[in-house]
Amino acid sequence: MTHGAAPQGRKPEPIAPKRVRSGEDFDIIIGFLGFWAVVLLVATVWMELTAQPAVFWALGLLATLLALYGMVRLRKRLPARTATRRK
Repeated sequence: MTHGAAPQGRKPEPIAPKRVRSGEDFDIIIGFLGFWAVVLLVATVWMELTAQPAVFWALGLLATLLALYGMVRLRKRLPARTATRRK
């Protein structure tokens, strides 16, 4: 029997297509981080306008924005999403 040939009486198994890694997971994380960045921005501005301590809100916003920036940079390296969602 040669390499890759099916045994007698059996159908050859189909070769699964290689799964291309798309940025769909990154898109979800970017959306999640973007939502929290907006929430933290509103909270920081509100705290500043009402003269309450806002340093931890601002630091949280900074951390979220840095994570968002990093995710967007990583996302640019991946191919665009090609598959459509199944119904």
